[in-house]
Amino acid sequence: MRYTALRQRMVEELGEIRADTLARDHVLAALGERTVNEALEDGWDPKRVWSVLCEAFEVPKSRR
Repeated sequence: MRYTALRQRMVEELGEIRADTLARDHVLAALGERTVNEALEDGWDPKRVWSVLCEAFEVPKSRR
């Protein structure tokens, strides 16, 4: 998964404003106490980041 695909999925699932705020401000334990932006900057695979978000926000499997 590419970075842009991750962002698009976040917007589709969470809405543009919430996705942006979440990526910037919400720290997730499963990302090593990082935000989405920090995890990506630290080299995390966008697919893994999406998986963590799906678990954290209970995204149905049909939309993962």
